[in-house]
Amino acid sequence: MGQTAGRKTAAAGVASGMGIELGKVGIWRSFTQVDPAFAAEAEKLGYGAIWLGSSPGGDLEIVEQLLGATDRLVVATGIVNIWKDDAASVADAYRGIAEKFPNRFLLGIGAGHREATKEYAKPYDALVAYLDGLDAGGVPAQGRALAALGPKVLKLAGDRTAGAHPYLTTPEHTRQAREILGEGKLLAPEQKVVLETDSAKGREIGRRTVRFYLGLSNYTANLRKLGFTEEDLAGDGSDKLVDALAPHGDAETIARAVTAHLDAGADHVNIQVLGDDPWPAYRALAEVLT
Repeated sequence: MGQTAGRKTAAAGVASGMGIELGKVGIWRSFTQVDPAFAAEAEKLGYGAIWLGSSPGGDLEIVEQLLGATDRLVVATGIVNIWKDDAASVADAYRGIAEKFPNRFLLGIGAGHREATKEYAKPYDALVAYLDGLDAGGVPAQGRALAALGPKVLKLAGDRTAGAHPYLTTPEHTRQAREILGEGKLLAPEQKVVLETDSAKGREIGRRTVRFYLGLSNYTANLRKLGFTEEDLAGDGSDKLVDALAPHGDAETIARAVTAHLDAGADHVNIQVLGDDPWPAYRALAEVLT
């Protein structure tokens, strides 16, 4: 297997005080598209973790299934939505998994999106209250992470959890997030990629996913801060935006998009392969990155 660039830490994908070893690279995928066989193949290829997206249920049943099918793979939630499942019930589920599979589960939580949640109000205060509830339920700070984009929530992630899990960002955001978090805190951004050397086809595949997020204000606000213009964010997104958020190319090209985050300060990057069949890309990237 090839060697990746990036930050040098005592153990790959481990922040200070963490017993959970994520490795340098992992997989991000909707929990509805992951089963035990998928997890076993990911582990075989050398990926350190699977991040379960699309708000998996707070009972964490899928987490236990995946951990039971693997030996070393870490499972992380990316993320459990605080408006869907109360902290006490999530803490109960967490404790059961942590006891059965020590140092193999990272509980990622987040506030989701204003447009998708009718209960959405004062998300920062709600996150603080939820973390208080996890404290009361026995979930240690080093066993959880926080979806975070802006400075205020990034700081909260550093103060109250193992670290941050930014989504739909760029290496420049990773650099800024590392400055806010400081050293010793986990920074684990998601990165979309498309294994396709034809630019027109690659951009079309990337655009199918990217355009959905252009209707969500927390993402568009963050992208504006990163220098993207109203023209970039209009309609289905400019080529510049799509190329930044879902780069396409051969395995070496898309691997460079991943290592750019590591070079900018990430400890671990979770890779979301776009397209009908993710395995050709995950296998090709494993040869370069794991």
